[in-house]
Amino acid sequence: MNDFLTLGDFVRHPDQQDWGLGQVQSVIDGKITVNFEHAGKVVIDGSHVVLRLVIEQK
Repeated sequence: MNDFLTLGDFVRHPDQQDWGLGQVQSVIDGKITVNFEHAGKVVIDGSHVVLRLVIEQK
């Protein structure tokens, strides 16, 4: 579901907007490690959550 993600991509969690912008640190066997501005490092199960890719940063 998150096959489009690569290391360094910027993303947002669809249900946790208060976490802020996150940067993908790793993608291994469907587990995505993201470092979020306000939540720190979080491991997300990519089979349950589809992260939103951020194309442009403002």
